[in-house]
Amino acid sequence: MKNIPAFFEIKLQEQYGDEVSNKIVGGLVARPITFRINTLKTTVGNVKNMLSSLGIKYKEVDWNETALIIEGNTTLNEIKELDMYKNGEIYLQSLSSMIPAIIVNPQEKENILDMAAAPGGKTTQMASLSGNKAMITAVEKNKIRLDRLKYNLEKQGANRVSVMQKDARQLDDFLSFDKILLDAPCSGSGTINLENEKSYNRFNEELINRSTKTQKELLRKAIKILKHGGELIYSTCSILKEENENNVKEILKLSDIELVPINSDLFKNIPTIPTSVPGTICVCPTKLYEGFFIAKLVKK
Repeated sequence: MKNIPAFFEIKLQEQYGDEVSNKIVGGLVARPITFRINTLKTTVGNVKNMLSSLGIKYKEVDWNETALIIEGNTTLNEIKELDMYKNGEIYLQSLSSMIPAIIVNPQEKENILDMAAAPGGKTTQMASLSGNKAMITAVEKNKIRLDRLKYNLEKQGANRVSVMQKDARQLDDFLSFDKILLDAPCSGSGTINLENEKSYNRFNEELINRSTKTQKELLRKAIKILKHGGELIYSTCSILKEENENNVKEILKLSDIELVPINSDLFKNIPTIPTSVPGTICVCPTKLYEGFFIAKLVKK
């Protein structure tokens, strides 16, 4: 295989076998620039017209009308120099990371918690999807990341978001939410670029073990503060079962939690790899997509 950490290669082989492992490793590469159009500040048509007038080539995404893939030789720095970027009319975001907020499907007056919100990609996406009509609480424990979150919320015009500096594991149990997005801290195994050693020089077994412990704690807290009948969307940018299906299986042992199968028709043509929990999605890393896992749970 490519220049892949030995322990990671072994894990992939054990969890997926040769064929799927080779498919995964082949997709751990650099990806094109992708962004989401912020409909709180502009329209899809306006952004497309502006890109065309500037001679910037783009490709549409069939499952998300607000997502665009930049084609040709346009660089990241050139995108960041555009007024539409500086004004918060677009938000740089990977395609895979746009999926969880769509599954949350935020609605007017819903009380929604984003448990690990910084830098704010999914928070601002939920604000945009609800037309700023959902009541979103965004939690982040790290001060520097919290400041980045606040900056992005303001830049994107997400004005119905309350920000809380706190470790989400320490949230008060008397809180109660209609929906919770737990995009959990993880090893990032699905985002590695094997052509760039810097992208995985901190990726090791200790990180995976530490991430898994945190994920379990966050899931347990999320269940406590989720209303009965409420939905929990759990996601990671990992492709490892210990961070994904294994955590879901453990939380499903609780008597009041059940899995809601994700409607895969919403995400046609997205490359996936098999999961051991039917109804969950694990996006296969490719030249367009990061590896990503999403599960939807409900509190009975």
